[in-house]
Amino acid sequence: MGWPVPWRFGILPAMAMTRHCWKCGSEYKLSGSPGRSETCHRCGSDLKVCLNCISYDQHLAQQCRDGRADPVAEKHLANYCEYFDFIRREFTPPTMDHSRENKARDALKKLLGD
Repeated sequence: MGWPVPWRFGILPAMAMTRHCWKCGSEYKLSGSPGRSETCHRCGSDLKVCLNCISYDQHLAQQCRDGRADPVAEKHLANYCEYFDFIRREFTPPTMDHSRENKARDALKKLLGD
């Protein structure tokens, strides 16, 4: 009869927790943390960025849980933060929610008659 399939009982198999590029999801397989000049081999994005750090939290004022770190304005660009620690997580593509922006643009177009 064999072993039961876990997802038939409402248990989904766990996704791999990897260190990967924040933009395209390409896995970073080297040991240690990337340097400031290292980029993703697939998309060319910087790897030592706030978006790849374990301390990044988009819901905080400076978007960093580590109070010792200097504020970084552009979270997707490489920086000199000495507290960077590459996070292990499941890859989910970044969402670009521009609904508020699109609503404002549409309202302006209606106002100007475009």
